[in-house]
Amino acid sequence: MTMTADKPNLTLEDINLIEPRIFGEKPPHDQWKLLREQDPVRWHDGWQQTEDGEVAPFRGFWSITKYDDIIRISRDPETFISSRGIVIGTEPESATAAAGLGKMLITMDPPRHVRLRRLVNKGFTPRAVVAFESEIRRYTSEILDDFCQKDTCDFVTEVAAILPLAVICGMMGIAKEDWGKMFALTNKVLGASDPEFQDEVAGDIEDVAERRRVIEATVMQGNIEMFQYFGQSIAAHREAGKDDLVQTLIDSKVDGEPLTDEEILFFCYLLILAGNETTRNAISGGMLAFFENPDQLQKLRANPALLPSATEEILRYISPVTHMTRAATRDTELRGKQIKTGDKVALWYPSANRDAHVFPDADTFNIERSPNDHLAFGIGEHFCLGAGFARMEISVMFEELLKRFSKLEQDGPAERLASNFIGGIKHMPVKYTRA
Repeated sequence: MTMTADKPNLTLEDINLIEPRIFGEKPPHDQWKLLREQDPVRWHDGWQQTEDGEVAPFRGFWSITKYDDIIRISRDPETFISSRGIVIGTEPESATAAAGLGKMLITMDPPRHVRLRRLVNKGFTPRAVVAFESEIRRYTSEILDDFCQKDTCDFVTEVAAILPLAVICGMMGIAKEDWGKMFALTNKVLGASDPEFQDEVAGDIEDVAERRRVIEATVMQGNIEMFQYFGQSIAAHREAGKDDLVQTLIDSKVDGEPLTDEEILFFCYLLILAGNETTRNAISGGMLAFFENPDQLQKLRANPALLPSATEEILRYISPVTHMTRAATRDTELRGKQIKTGDKVALWYPSANRDAHVFPDADTFNIERSPNDHLAFGIGEHFCLGAGFARMEISVMFEELLKRFSKLEQDGPAERLASNFIGGIKHMPVKYTRA
Protein backbone atom coordinates (compact mmCIF):
# COMPACT_ATOMS: atom_id res chain seq x y z
CA MET A 1 0.00 0.00 0.00
CA THR A 2 1.23 3.49 -0.72
CA MET A 3 1.72 5.82 2.22
CA THR A 4 0.14 9.04 1.11
CA ALA A 5 -2.81 11.18 2.13
CA ASP A 6 -2.46 13.62 -0.77
CA LYS A 7 -1.85 11.58 -3.90
CA PRO A 8 -3.40 13.16 -7.01
CA ASN A 9 -6.03 10.96 -8.66
CA LEU A 10 -6.38 8.88 -5.52
CA THR A 11 -7.90 5.44 -6.15
CA LEU A 12 -9.38 2.84 -3.84
CA GLU A 13 -6.17 0.80 -4.19
CA ASP A 14 -4.28 3.69 -2.54
CA ILE A 15 -6.40 3.60 0.63
CA ASN A 16 -4.29 3.03 3.74
CA LEU A 17 -5.90 3.77 7.08
CA ILE A 18 -3.55 1.58 9.13
CA GLU A 19 -0.28 3.49 8.87
CA PRO A 20 -0.05 6.01 11.78
CA ARG A 21 2.50 8.18 9.95
CA ILE A 22 -0.16 9.18 7.41
CA PHE A 23 -2.25 10.65 10.22
CA GLY A 24 0.85 12.43 11.53
CA GLU A 25 0.92 14.44 8.30
CA LYS A 26 -2.77 15.42 8.25
CA PRO A 27 -6.15 13.71 8.70
CA PRO A 28 -6.77 11.61 5.54
CA HIS A 29 -10.06 13.31 4.64
CA ASP A 30 -9.41 12.67 0.96
CA GLN A 31 -9.31 8.92 1.60
CA TRP A 32 -12.50 8.99 3.68
CA LYS A 33 -14.27 11.10 1.05
CA LEU A 34 -13.32 8.63 -1.68
CA LEU A 35 -14.62 5.74 0.41
CA ARG A 36 -17.90 7.53 1.16
CA GLU A 37 -18.42 8.17 -2.54
CA GLN A 38 -17.24 4.87 -4.01
CA ASP A 39 -17.11 2.14 -1.36
CA PRO A 40 -18.51 3.15 2.05
CA VAL A 41 -18.27 -0.41 3.42
CA ARG A 42 -14.85 -1.54 2.27
CA TRP A 43 -12.66 -4.42 3.42
CA HIS A 44 -9.21 -3.23 4.48
CA ASP A 45 -6.52 -5.90 4.74
CA GLY A 46 -4.44 -6.01 7.90
CA TRP A 47 -0.83 -7.05 8.10
CA GLN A 48 -0.61 -10.72 7.17
CA GLN A 49 1.91 -13.28 8.40
CA THR A 50 5.09 -13.31 6.34
CA GLU A 51 6.63 -16.55 5.07
CA ASP A 52 9.37 -16.43 7.70
CA GLY A 53 6.77 -15.95 10.45
CA GLU A 54 7.63 -12.35 11.32
CA VAL A 55 4.26 -11.21 12.70
CA ALA A 56 0.62 -10.75 11.71
CA PRO A 57 -1.07 -8.41 14.20
CA PHE A 58 -4.53 -8.75 12.62
CA ARG A 59 -6.24 -9.92 9.48
CA GLY A 60 -8.17 -6.77 8.60
CA PHE A 61 -11.44 -4.89 9.06
CA TRP A 62 -14.35 -3.24 7.28
CA SER A 63 -14.01 0.54 6.96
CA ILE A 64 -17.37 2.20 7.72
CA THR A 65 -17.37 5.80 6.53
CA LYS A 66 -21.02 6.93 6.18
CA TYR A 67 -22.93 8.69 8.96
CA ASP A 68 -26.07 6.52 8.80
CA ASP A 69 -24.09 3.25 8.81
CA ILE A 70 -22.10 4.26 11.90
CA ILE A 71 -25.35 5.09 13.71
CA ARG A 72 -26.88 1.76 12.70
CA ILE A 73 -23.90 -0.23 13.99
CA SER A 74 -23.54 1.81 17.18
CA ARG A 75 -27.20 1.27 18.06
CA ASP A 76 -27.03 -2.50 17.62
CA PRO A 77 -24.81 -3.74 20.48
CA GLU A 78 -26.12 -7.29 20.12
CA THR A 79 -24.82 -7.65 16.57
CA PHE A 80 -21.73 -5.44 16.96
CA ILE A 81 -19.90 -5.85 20.27
CA SER A 82 -17.02 -4.00 21.95
CA SER A 83 -15.56 -6.78 24.08
CA ARG A 84 -13.33 -8.07 21.27
CA GLY A 85 -11.42 -4.79 21.04
CA ILE A 86 -12.16 -1.19 20.11
CA VAL A 87 -8.94 -0.27 18.29
CA ILE A 88 -7.71 -1.43 14.90
CA GLY A 89 -5.21 -4.24 15.42
CA THR A 90 -6.55 -5.54 18.74
CA GLU A 91 -7.16 -9.27 18.42
CA PRO A 92 -8.65 -11.02 21.48
CA GLU A 93 -6.59 -14.15 20.91
CA SER A 94 -3.33 -12.21 21.27
CA ALA A 95 -4.39 -9.24 23.43
CA THR A 96 -2.56 -8.70 26.68
CA ALA A 97 -4.44 -8.52 29.98
CA ALA A 98 -3.86 -4.78 29.92
CA ALA A 99 -6.23 -4.47 26.95
CA GLY A 100 -9.06 -4.94 29.46
CA LEU A 101 -11.33 -6.65 26.94
CA GLY A 102 -14.74 -7.09 28.58
CA LYS A 103 -13.44 -5.65 31.86
CA MET A 104 -13.27 -1.94 31.09
CA LEU A 105 -16.46 0.07 30.51
CA ILE A 106 -15.51 1.00 26.95
CA THR A 107 -14.78 -2.65 26.05
CA MET A 108 -17.85 -4.04 27.79
CA ASP A 109 -21.19 -5.16 26.37
CA PRO A 110 -24.72 -5.10 27.80
CA PRO A 111 -26.11 -5.93 30.25
CA ARG A 112 -23.08 -5.48 32.54
CA HIS A 113 -22.01 -2.35 30.67
CA VAL A 114 -25.31 -0.69 31.57
CA ARG A 115 -25.02 -1.63 35.25
CA LEU A 116 -21.46 -0.37 35.63
CA ARG A 117 -22.13 2.82 33.71
CA ARG A 118 -24.91 3.67 36.16
CA LEU A 119 -22.36 3.68 38.99
CA VAL A 120 -20.61 6.80 37.73
CA ASN A 121 -23.41 8.41 35.73
CA LYS A 122 -24.37 10.72 38.58
CA GLY A 123 -20.90 12.27 38.46
CA PHE A 124 -21.38 13.23 34.80
CA THR A 125 -24.99 14.45 34.62
CA PRO A 126 -25.82 17.97 33.32
CA ARG A 127 -26.37 19.01 36.93
CA ALA A 128 -22.93 17.71 37.91
CA VAL A 129 -21.33 19.60 35.02
CA VAL A 130 -23.01 22.87 36.03
CA ALA A 131 -21.97 22.33 39.64
CA PHE A 132 -18.34 21.92 38.52
CA GLU A 133 -18.34 25.00 36.28
CA SER A 134 -16.79 27.26 38.91
CA GLU A 135 -13.90 24.80 39.28
CA ILE A 136 -13.43 24.68 35.50
CA ARG A 137 -13.30 28.48 35.40
CA ARG A 138 -10.85 28.56 38.30
CA TYR A 139 -8.54 26.06 36.59
CA THR A 140 -8.80 28.02 33.32
CA SER A 141 -7.92 31.31 35.04
CA GLU A 142 -4.89 29.75 36.72
CA ILE A 143 -3.68 28.32 33.40
CA LEU A 144 -4.11 31.61 31.56
CA ASP A 145 -2.53 33.59 34.41
CA ASP A 146 0.64 31.57 33.79
CA PHE A 147 0.13 31.87 30.03
CA CYS A 148 -0.02 35.70 30.37
CA GLN A 149 3.49 35.91 31.79
CA LYS A 150 4.98 35.31 28.34
CA ASP A 151 4.26 36.37 24.77
CA THR A 152 4.57 32.93 23.17
CA CYS A 153 3.92 29.36 24.25
CA ASP A 154 3.32 25.81 23.10
CA PHE A 155 -0.46 25.99 23.11
CA VAL A 156 -0.86 22.21 23.40
CA THR A 157 1.40 21.41 26.34
CA GLU A 158 0.96 24.71 28.23
CA VAL A 159 -2.76 25.39 27.71
CA ALA A 160 -4.94 22.83 25.92
CA ALA A 161 -3.56 19.83 27.81
CA ILE A 162 -3.71 21.36 31.26
CA LEU A 163 -7.43 22.12 31.65
CA PRO A 164 -8.92 18.65 30.97
CA LEU A 165 -6.08 17.09 32.96
CA ALA A 166 -6.85 19.34 35.93
CA VAL A 167 -10.59 18.60 35.74
CA ILE A 168 -10.38 14.80 35.61
CA CYS A 169 -7.55 14.66 38.16
CA GLY A 170 -9.60 16.89 40.47
CA MET A 171 -12.63 14.64 40.12
CA MET A 172 -10.52 11.56 40.86
CA GLY A 173 -8.67 13.07 43.80
CA ILE A 174 -5.25 12.90 42.11
CA ALA A 175 -2.74 15.20 43.82
CA LYS A 176 -1.54 18.16 41.75
CA GLU A 177 2.08 17.03 41.98
CA ASP A 178 1.06 13.86 40.08
CA TRP A 179 -0.67 15.63 37.18
CA GLY A 180 2.54 15.71 35.15
CA LYS A 181 2.91 11.96 35.62
CA MET A 182 -0.65 11.41 34.36
CA PHE A 183 0.05 13.62 31.33
CA ALA A 184 3.19 11.66 30.46
CA LEU A 185 1.54 8.27 30.92
CA THR A 186 -1.52 9.10 28.82
CA ASN A 187 0.82 10.29 26.05
CA LYS A 188 2.73 7.03 26.30
CA VAL A 189 -0.39 4.81 26.20
CA LEU A 190 -2.45 6.64 23.58
CA GLY A 191 0.44 8.10 21.58
CA ALA A 192 2.63 5.00 21.43
CA SER A 193 2.55 4.92 17.62
CA ASP A 194 4.27 8.33 17.58
CA PRO A 195 8.09 8.20 17.93
CA GLU A 196 8.09 11.15 20.37
CA PHE A 197 6.37 9.10 23.05
CA GLN A 198 8.06 5.75 22.50
CA ASP A 199 10.54 4.25 24.93
CA GLU A 200 12.58 3.25 21.88
CA VAL A 201 12.56 5.15 18.60
CA ALA A 202 10.61 3.18 15.99
CA GLY A 203 9.68 6.04 13.71
CA ASP A 204 12.40 5.34 11.13
CA ILE A 205 12.05 1.55 11.28
CA GLU A 206 10.48 0.33 8.03
CA ASP A 207 10.03 -3.24 9.24
CA VAL A 208 6.39 -3.50 10.33
CA ALA A 209 7.03 -6.23 12.88
CA GLU A 210 9.78 -4.27 14.62
CA ARG A 211 7.71 -1.10 14.74
CA ARG A 212 4.77 -3.04 16.18
CA ARG A 213 7.06 -4.51 18.83
CA VAL A 214 8.26 -1.07 19.94
CA ILE A 215 4.71 0.32 20.02
CA GLU A 216 3.37 -2.60 22.04
CA ALA A 217 6.31 -2.43 24.46
CA THR A 218 5.67 1.31 25.00
CA VAL A 219 1.97 0.76 25.66
CA MET A 220 2.73 -2.09 28.03
CA GLN A 221 5.20 -0.02 30.05
CA GLY A 222 2.71 2.84 30.26
CA ASN A 223 -0.02 0.45 31.39
CA ILE A 224 2.19 -1.06 34.08
CA GLU A 225 3.04 2.35 35.52
CA MET A 226 -0.59 3.49 35.34
CA PHE A 227 -1.89 0.37 37.09
CA GLN A 228 0.79 0.62 39.77
CA TYR A 229 -0.21 4.22 40.46
CA PHE A 230 -3.92 3.52 40.69
CA GLY A 231 -3.34 0.35 42.70
CA GLN A 232 -1.65 2.50 45.35
CA SER A 233 -4.44 5.08 45.08
CA ILE A 234 -7.15 2.47 45.64
CA ALA A 235 -5.31 1.15 48.70
CA ALA A 236 -5.04 4.69 50.09
CA HIS A 237 -8.76 5.28 49.51
CA ARG A 238 -9.65 2.07 51.33
CA GLU A 239 -7.54 3.13 54.28
CA ALA A 240 -8.87 6.69 54.49
CA GLY A 241 -12.21 7.34 52.80
CA LYS A 242 -12.32 10.28 50.40
CA ASP A 243 -14.99 12.18 48.48
CA ASP A 244 -14.20 11.58 44.80
CA LEU A 245 -14.95 9.28 41.87
CA VAL A 246 -12.49 6.61 43.00
CA GLN A 247 -14.22 6.39 46.37
CA THR A 248 -17.59 6.15 44.59
CA LEU A 249 -16.32 3.10 42.73
CA ILE A 250 -14.97 1.51 45.90
CA ASP A 251 -18.27 2.01 47.72
CA SER A 252 -20.50 0.83 44.85
CA LYS A 253 -22.07 -2.56 44.25
CA VAL A 254 -23.28 -4.31 41.11
CA ASP A 255 -25.86 -7.08 41.56
CA GLY A 256 -25.21 -6.84 45.30
CA GLU A 257 -21.46 -7.41 44.94
CA PRO A 258 -18.73 -4.76 45.33
CA LEU A 259 -16.42 -4.14 42.40
CA THR A 260 -13.14 -6.03 42.43
CA ASP A 261 -9.89 -4.09 42.61
CA GLU A 262 -9.25 -5.11 39.00
CA GLU A 263 -12.55 -3.57 37.88
CA ILE A 264 -11.81 -0.37 39.81
CA LEU A 265 -8.33 -0.25 38.27
CA PHE A 266 -9.73 -0.45 34.75
CA PHE A 267 -12.32 2.21 35.59
CA CYS A 268 -9.59 4.58 36.79
CA TYR A 269 -7.47 3.78 33.76
CA LEU A 270 -10.33 4.62 31.39
CA LEU A 271 -11.34 7.80 33.24
CA ILE A 272 -7.86 9.32 33.14
CA LEU A 273 -7.26 8.42 29.48
CA ALA A 274 -10.66 9.51 28.15
CA GLY A 275 -11.02 12.52 30.44
CA ASN A 276 -7.66 13.98 29.52
CA GLU A 277 -6.57 13.22 25.99
CA THR A 278 -9.63 13.81 23.82
CA THR A 279 -10.67 17.23 25.19
CA ARG A 280 -7.05 18.39 24.91
CA ASN A 281 -7.17 17.59 21.21
CA ALA A 282 -10.51 19.32 20.71
CA ILE A 283 -9.17 22.54 22.27
CA SER A 284 -5.89 22.52 20.35
CA GLY A 285 -7.55 21.40 17.13
CA GLY A 286 -10.20 24.09 17.58
CA MET A 287 -7.52 26.74 18.00
CA LEU A 288 -5.83 25.57 14.79
CA ALA A 289 -9.19 25.64 12.97
CA PHE A 290 -9.62 29.28 14.05
CA PHE A 291 -6.11 30.13 12.84
CA GLU A 292 -6.92 28.57 9.46
CA ASN A 293 -10.30 30.33 9.37
CA PRO A 294 -9.68 33.80 10.88
CA ASP A 295 -13.08 35.05 9.75
CA GLN A 296 -14.69 32.56 12.14
CA LEU A 297 -12.50 33.73 15.02
CA GLN A 298 -13.47 37.32 14.28
CA LYS A 299 -17.12 36.33 14.14
CA LEU A 300 -16.87 34.70 17.58
CA ARG A 301 -15.09 37.76 19.02
CA ALA A 302 -17.88 39.96 17.73
CA ASN A 303 -20.62 37.68 19.04
CA PRO A 304 -19.70 35.53 22.08
CA ALA A 305 -23.28 34.19 22.08
CA LEU A 306 -22.04 31.88 19.30
CA LEU A 307 -19.86 29.93 21.78
CA PRO A 308 -22.28 26.96 22.10
CA SER A 309 -22.56 26.46 18.34
CA ALA A 310 -18.82 27.13 17.93
CA THR A 311 -18.09 24.38 20.45
CA GLU A 312 -20.22 21.90 18.51
CA GLU A 313 -18.54 22.86 15.25
CA ILE A 314 -15.09 22.39 16.79
CA LEU A 315 -16.12 18.89 17.87
CA ARG A 316 -17.54 18.03 14.43
CA TYR A 317 -14.66 19.50 12.47
CA ILE A 318 -11.88 18.07 14.66
CA SER A 319 -13.38 14.71 15.74
CA PRO A 320 -10.76 13.97 18.43
CA VAL A 321 -11.42 10.20 18.45
CA THR A 322 -10.68 8.97 14.95
CA HIS A 323 -12.16 5.49 15.17
CA MET A 324 -13.59 2.74 17.31
CA THR A 325 -14.02 -0.86 16.23
CA ARG A 326 -16.77 -3.39 16.85
CA ALA A 327 -16.90 -7.13 16.13
CA ALA A 328 -19.84 -8.86 14.44
CA THR A 329 -21.53 -11.58 16.48
CA ARG A 330 -23.40 -12.98 13.45
CA ASP A 331 -23.33 -12.83 9.69
CA THR A 332 -24.98 -9.62 8.53
CA GLU A 333 -25.25 -7.45 5.44
CA LEU A 334 -24.51 -3.75 5.05
CA ARG A 335 -24.84 -1.95 1.69
CA GLY A 336 -24.66 -5.29 -0.08
CA LYS A 337 -21.44 -6.35 1.66
CA GLN A 338 -21.41 -9.62 3.62
CA ILE A 339 -19.95 -9.05 7.08
CA LYS A 340 -19.09 -12.42 8.63
CA THR A 341 -19.22 -13.47 12.26
CA GLY A 342 -16.06 -12.24 13.97
CA ASP A 343 -15.28 -9.58 11.37
CA LYS A 344 -14.20 -6.21 12.73
CA VAL A 345 -15.80 -2.97 11.58
CA ALA A 346 -13.95 0.35 12.03
CA LEU A 347 -16.23 3.33 12.62
CA TRP A 348 -14.47 6.41 11.19
CA TYR A 349 -16.01 9.35 13.07
CA PRO A 350 -14.21 12.16 11.17
CA SER A 351 -15.64 10.69 7.97
CA ALA A 352 -19.19 10.56 9.34
CA ASN A 353 -18.79 14.16 10.49
CA ARG A 354 -17.90 15.25 6.94
CA ASP A 355 -20.72 13.27 5.25
CA ALA A 356 -22.22 15.73 2.76
CA HIS A 357 -25.61 14.01 2.96
CA VAL A 358 -25.84 15.15 6.59
CA PHE A 359 -23.63 18.25 6.75
CA PRO A 360 -23.94 20.73 3.85
CA ASP A 361 -20.58 22.21 2.84
CA ALA A 362 -19.09 19.66 5.23
CA ASP A 363 -15.42 20.61 4.74
CA THR A 364 -16.08 24.21 5.80
CA PHE A 365 -15.52 25.29 9.41
CA ASN A 366 -18.69 27.22 10.20
CA ILE A 367 -19.35 28.19 13.83
CA GLU A 368 -22.98 29.05 13.01
CA ARG A 369 -23.74 25.58 11.66
CA SER A 370 -27.21 24.37 12.62
CA PRO A 371 -28.30 21.66 12.98
CA ASN A 372 -25.05 19.99 13.95
CA ASP A 373 -25.76 16.41 15.01
CA HIS A 374 -22.13 15.29 14.88
CA LEU A 375 -20.80 11.95 16.13
CA ALA A 376 -17.65 13.24 17.85
CA PHE A 377 -18.86 11.63 21.10
CA GLY A 378 -20.13 8.49 19.41
CA ILE A 379 -23.74 7.40 19.77
CA GLY A 380 -25.67 4.58 21.38
CA GLU A 381 -24.48 2.41 24.27
CA HIS A 382 -21.00 3.89 24.37
CA PHE A 383 -21.85 7.59 23.95
CA CYS A 384 -19.06 9.50 25.72
CA LEU A 385 -19.70 9.64 29.46
CA GLY A 386 -17.84 12.94 29.81
CA ALA A 387 -19.43 14.78 26.86
CA GLY A 388 -20.93 17.46 29.10
CA PHE A 389 -17.60 18.20 30.76
CA ALA A 390 -15.82 18.30 27.40
CA ARG A 391 -18.31 20.83 26.04
CA MET A 392 -17.99 22.99 29.16
CA GLU A 393 -14.18 22.91 29.10
CA ILE A 394 -13.97 23.84 25.41
CA SER A 395 -16.51 26.64 25.80
CA VAL A 396 -14.94 28.15 28.94
CA MET A 397 -11.43 27.98 27.49
CA PHE A 398 -12.31 29.86 24.30
CA GLU A 399 -14.47 32.35 26.19
CA GLU A 400 -11.57 33.21 28.49
CA LEU A 401 -9.00 33.27 25.68
CA LEU A 402 -11.00 35.83 23.72
CA LYS A 403 -11.56 37.95 26.83
CA ARG A 404 -7.90 38.07 27.79
CA PHE A 405 -6.17 38.31 24.41
CA SER A 406 -6.85 40.85 21.71
CA LYS A 407 -4.72 38.91 19.25
CA LEU A 408 -3.86 35.20 18.94
CA GLU A 409 -1.59 33.99 16.13
CA GLN A 410 0.02 30.74 15.11
CA ASP A 411 3.78 31.10 15.48
CA GLY A 412 4.97 27.99 13.65
CA PRO A 413 3.72 24.71 12.20
CA ALA A 414 1.48 22.42 14.24
CA GLU A 415 2.97 18.97 14.85
CA ARG A 416 0.36 16.21 14.58
CA LEU A 417 0.25 12.95 16.49
CA ALA A 418 1.08 9.91 14.39
CA SER A 419 -1.98 7.87 15.38
CA ASN A 420 -5.01 6.46 13.59
CA PHE A 421 -6.92 6.29 16.90
CA ILE A 422 -6.56 9.78 18.37
CA GLY A 423 -6.75 12.83 16.11
CA GLY A 424 -4.35 15.04 17.98
CA ILE A 425 -1.78 17.81 17.83
CA LYS A 426 1.41 17.37 19.89
CA HIS A 427 2.80 20.89 19.66
CA MET A 428 1.64 24.24 18.29
CA PRO A 429 3.54 27.49 18.92
CA VAL A 430 1.27 30.49 19.50
CA LYS A 431 1.99 34.17 20.08
CA TYR A 432 -0.50 36.61 21.52
CA THR A 433 -1.26 40.12 22.66
CA ARG A 434 -2.97 40.70 25.99
CA ALA A 435 -6.18 42.70 25.92
